[in-house]
Amino acid sequence: MADMLGGGGGVMGQFPLEQWFFEMPVCTRWWMTAALGASVLVQCHIITPFQLFYSWKTVFYRSQYWRLITTFFYFGPLSLDLLYHIFFLQRYSRLLEESSGRSPAHFSWLLTFASTLLLCIAPMFSMAFLGTALSSTLIYIWSRKNPDTMLSFLGLLVFRAPYLPWVLLLFSVVVHGTVPKDEMCGIVVGHIWYFMNDVYPPLHDGHSPLDPPAFWIRLFDGRPEPPPQIEEDAQDTAPEPID
Repeated sequence: MADMLGGGGGVMGQFPLEQWFFEMPVCTRWWMTAALGASVLVQCHIITPFQLFYSWKTVFYRSQYWRLITTFFYFGPLSLDLLYHIFFLQRYSRLLEESSGRSPAHFSWLLTFASTLLLCIAPMFSMAFLGTALSSTLIYIWSRKNPDTMLSFLGLLVFRAPYLPWVLLLFSVVVHGTVPKDEMCGIVVGHIWYFMNDVYPPLHDGHSPLDPPAFWIRLFDGRPEPPPQIEEDAQDTAPEPID
């Protein structure tokens, strides 16, 4: 589209919304697109939420394996509440993915680990949709990695980043009148990841047990380029002077 608008392939030819979309890291971009797409399809009565929710009995007894993924996409029908969730999803998912060097391998490994753990604990708390829980996981991890960042909530409350998950949790309690189980589970999973990647390694000679394996990095980032070969004894191979 940039070429059609005369942008020559650069961002100058893009609409501001299009530029904002394509500047997002790849994992965040497609997660947000899938979340909006799921809500639009439900709003248009093309699909129903009953086709998207997660139930281990439905997944394994009826072989409906797509629910292992779609449960993270649906945040509800088109509404202000959906915009609220989409805003926090794209903002903190983007910040966290960019802080990982925009590496699809590392960030997708985080999403895979958190999603798998949430799928394991969801039946204990009867959680059918896990998008909010996964978003809360990313918010918690980002907040712990940026302890000195100052934030403002609704322009009224100013606090440091580590308090953000608890401020959002309190806001959900005030709005909905109940403690959100999905956000609590997201905080627990986020703390596990943060502890194993930021607290545990310095205490154990830098060993990080949750780093992505080599095959995962090759799958998403490709094989690393070999380092340039340095000519051995370059100075010793200089031509000798002729008598």
